Amino acid sequence: MTVAFFPASRRRAAVALGAVSAGLLVLTACDKPTPVATLTVGTESVHAEAVCYNDGAAIKESQIQQCLNKKAEQTLTVSADDRIRFGVDPEIAEKGWTIFLGGQAAEPEPYKKTYRSIPASAFFSSQTGEATNETQVTLVETDGKKLTGIWSFQLKKDA
Repeated sequence: MTVAFFPASRRRAAVALGAVSAGLLVLTACDKPTPVATLTVGTESVHAEAVCYNDGAAIKESQIQQCLNKKAEQTLTVSADDRIRFGVDPEIAEKGWTIFLGGQAAEPEPYKKTYRSIPASAFFSSQTGEATNETQVTLVETDGKKLTGIWSFQLKKDA
């Protein structure tokens, strides 16, 4: 055993150096998580990280439409008389956020609070006024000029 030949202070230093190296290796392999957006109806909630996020900087113009059209991974089933509660992390609310439907802004001004509630019936009519059974709702972090984050959810109308 060669360990017995090294003084205790050198062994501790070697162990500390190894732990720091391993920690740095693990950290470089991880991506920083994006802020989270949540939709809730009754007791059912779905959470999503951003489909596009540039760590608070503006998303490139060439990527925006592609990001808005990405298929949502999270689905929530609602009835027309439910209220959908939208929640965002405080860092999203600080900049402001708005709702997009079908890739188009549904509101004129960014909202600056972490929570809001909207009737589900507002999401189930198309631009032509026809009823739809599902729709993609996209939450967009924006200061009104540039888009900095995009979160997508699929809403399905309960039969």
